[in-house]
Amino acid sequence: MNELRLTLESVDPVQFWGTNNEHYELIKNAFPKLKVVARGNEVKVLGDDQELKSFEVKYKQLLSHLEQYSSLTPNDVESILVSRRTPAVSENGSEKLAATGGGGGGEVIVFGTNGLMVKARTANQRRMVESIVKNDVLFAIGPAGTGKTYTAVALAVRALKNKEIKRIILTRPAVEAGENLGFLPGDLKEKVDPYLRPLYDALDDMIPAEKLKTYIENRTIEIAPLAFMRGRTLDNCFVILDEAQNSTDLQLKMFLTRMGPSAKFIVTGDVTQIDLPKKQMSGLHNALRILDDIPGIEIIYLTGEDVVRHKLVKRILKAYGDIQ
Repeated sequence: MNELRLTLESVDPVQFWGTNNEHYELIKNAFPKLKVVARGNEVKVLGDDQELKSFEVKYKQLLSHLEQYSSLTPNDVESILVSRRTPAVSENGSEKLAATGGGGGGEVIVFGTNGLMVKARTANQRRMVESIVKNDVLFAIGPAGTGKTYTAVALAVRALKNKEIKRIILTRPAVEAGENLGFLPGDLKEKVDPYLRPLYDALDDMIPAEKLKTYIENRTIEIAPLAFMRGRTLDNCFVILDEAQNSTDLQLKMFLTRMGPSAKFIVTGDVTQIDLPKKQMSGLHNALRILDDIPGIEIIYLTGEDVVRHKLVKRILKAYGDIQ
């Protein structure tokens, strides 16, 4: 077993290793065959020669990034380390590739589980990424399969990882649950969870299972029906309202006015799939009309060009007249 000794010079060890050694854990996990011991400015690494050489390359890249930008986030660490991982592709939502480069334009939004990279794959998904930096409220409107919800969740997870916010709140109107809740088995959570399942699925791709379980238990991540938002002030958090076309005018107004001074809101919806009772109008149409010109709010319309599911999905949507 060989030994490599390195020294942290001209940088703060706490910045390099992260709050509560978060970066240190990421680095250790990226090199499972090595024993990494860090004490103050000194780093001792034990293992075979080839692994030590790889570690030294990544160590210098991390150090260079911190020196250049005076900042090193968990997302930065994962981005630099990810080239060690093997290629993998998933079909869900935005493209996720576990290798540097690979298909799909744009930078990585967040690094998910098993080395997957979540990227904004289309022009309008990239607009979403850019918009949420400049605006506090973003409407992402488009048909099924355009990755609007998945991209929104990735942006929320990135903000949490980079400690830009303290909590993520994901919500949906439980339209069917409101009509049939009493006939479903189980407690309230078990009754409404099926309507929130797509949000859980997105999170499963982006956060390891045990960590996600902890986040949900300590309410760092909250997933709840829209009705649960009433009367609250949502601050220092990233909030996503999904399937907003199934909210009424009053519900959508209630949701948007929950916004605290340090919050980001994303509203996603598909105006071609409204599940409200026939006599009840969707509040999304009105919101898009009256909020269009307000500074700090942007509305992005995703189209058939943004469909990232199976190639047949685009053809199906065209057949139904949802896209041109």
